[in-house]
Amino acid sequence: MKRIISSIAIGALALVGGAAIGGTPASAATPSTLVLSGGSAVFGLDPVAIVGTANNAGVVKFSAVGVVIKGCEAVATTTVTPFVAKCTWLPAASGPTALTASFTPTDAVAFTPVDAAPFTAKVGVPVQGVVSPIHMYVDQVLASGTSGALAPRFGISCAVTSEFIVGQTIVWRVYANNEQLGGAVMDSSNTAKAYIEVAGVKDPIPMTYGNHSGVAFWTGVLKTGAAPLYNTLGLINFKVTMIAKDVSTMMVPATKLVAQRDAAGARVRDASGQQIYNRVAYFKSVSVNPALKGATATWASNFTATSQLTLYAVPVAK
Repeated sequence: MKRIISSIAIGALALVGGAAIGGTPASAATPSTLVLSGGSAVFGLDPVAIVGTANNAGVVKFSAVGVVIKGCEAVATTTVTPFVAKCTWLPAASGPTALTASFTPTDAVAFTPVDAAPFTAKVGVPVQGVVSPIHMYVDQVLASGTSGALAPRFGISCAVTSEFIVGQTIVWRVYANNEQLGGAVMDSSNTAKAYIEVAGVKDPIPMTYGNHSGVAFWTGVLKTGAAPLYNTLGLINFKVTMIAKDVSTMMVPATKLVAQRDAAGARVRDASGQQIYNRVAYFKSVSVNPALKGATATWASNFTATSQLTLYAVPVAK
């Protein structure tokens, strides 16, 4: 009986001892973290610097729009805190771009892998949606004659602004030059059509070319107010379009030799008595057959929301 009891006691001790002798039970791995930052640049001018910051050492794989960025397939972090990995990315297009990254820890027992939350890189986009060869400049001014609650919030009438109150009249001013015509001003003689499309307005707003206090440019008008006038508060989304007339002649760049002259107008000669000439650039008119199709250009603002054309309600006195 003593032998049997002893055997049971020894077995129980061995079982308990096994748990103790085997060491501390394995604890769960610590969750890794990875945070993306950076990602601002001007398209076509400089690359985007993307930074991934983790809570332990490891390797980061960077991706843009779901595609792994070449050269950033496995970027090692620094070995001390902050554990940082950097990727240099050359965007293929401008505008907001979704960036992601995945992290693999060096110590796979102590830490878990993790994917970073998506990060939007703001790749600089040209503010003016210019389609070559026509270059446009666009702004808005408040029509004159407003007073009272509708008086200008800033400056005076005809001042450039992007903020308007329901009841005011918005005037677009547009200036354009056509490269195909040697940089000539786009006016009523060489422009087939010019108009503004406003979201929520059924018909395009035609633009007219004319003299305004001694200077000439294109204008388009949008009256705001009670229906049926435009009265949607908030951002006013619009696009300006200009279409040049077809032309049978066009200006092309060329060069020519011009005799160099001194301040008195006399020809300048070299040591051997030979006339000195300089080559200069100019535009010359050439015939085009068949006629050159008139170019089309559009302009749409890409400013941030706080800078874009906005319509507000009439202020209420407090």
